[in-house]
Amino acid sequence: MGFYASFATVLLLLAITAPTALMFGFAGASAARSQFAPLRWFGKIYISIVRGVPDIVFFLFFVIALDQAFEWTRHKTLCPDWTDNIRQGADFVVCQAAKLPQGDAPQWVHKIYGFALAVFTFAIVFGAFASNVLFGAMHAVPRAQIETAEAYGMTNRQSFWRILVPQMWVYALPGLSNLWIVLIKATPLLFLLGVEDIVYWANELGGSKLARFSAYPHGDWRMWYFLVLLVFYLAFTKVSEVVLDRMMKKLTYGQSTTGGAQQQAAGL
Repeated sequence: MGFYASFATVLLLLAITAPTALMFGFAGASAARSQFAPLRWFGKIYISIVRGVPDIVFFLFFVIALDQAFEWTRHKTLCPDWTDNIRQGADFVVCQAAKLPQGDAPQWVHKIYGFALAVFTFAIVFGAFASNVLFGAMHAVPRAQIETAEAYGMTNRQSFWRILVPQMWVYALPGLSNLWIVLIKATPLLFLLGVEDIVYWANELGGSKLARFSAYPHGDWRMWYFLVLLVFYLAFTKVSEVVLDRMMKKLTYGQSTTGGAQQQAAGL
């Protein structure tokens, strides 16, 4: 049952991470094109640093650093009389009240906390890539559109929300589509973050002798379990491609883009 439930874990991760990463991306792209210099620098630094670090390094480092940052903040607030060093060699030691989650917390609390850290990490990483896509899409909107809005008396904020944002999606969707496929393929990284996803359960149930269960009445079946995962990811990717293609056709209909011109030539 844990193996079956792990498929829901992956789908839930995608359902939460995709809109969250898109919000991070929109905020990063808006900051990168801001006229306020410090905000513009922050947006460009966020995009450059996160995109420049290998995903697996970021996932392994950032989750630990984020967890320790939360515990350090709670430690300074809840245990001001603590005299020992927090960092003791390779160990990170805080008072019991500062630990997240608490040691006596139910198991589901530990799972939700780990899953939340994973979602936040995924959102930051893929939000940086989404920022780069949206930043390019914003610049792809013809400048004449913005100038026309300004000529009609619109403020910068009005032209941004009423003219630029509605039109940029047609330019952003191809890049966001690729990013969605990459996000699907990145979900096995949950296994590295300690979340019991489909890769974890395939490894556990397929093996004959592993950490969680001492023995099974069968040999090493991991190849067959991972074959199921292969079919799952290929089918999910195919369904995503069909849905995204329909969205692209709907968005480009009547637009002055390559896709829109092809539809007009075909008489669609």
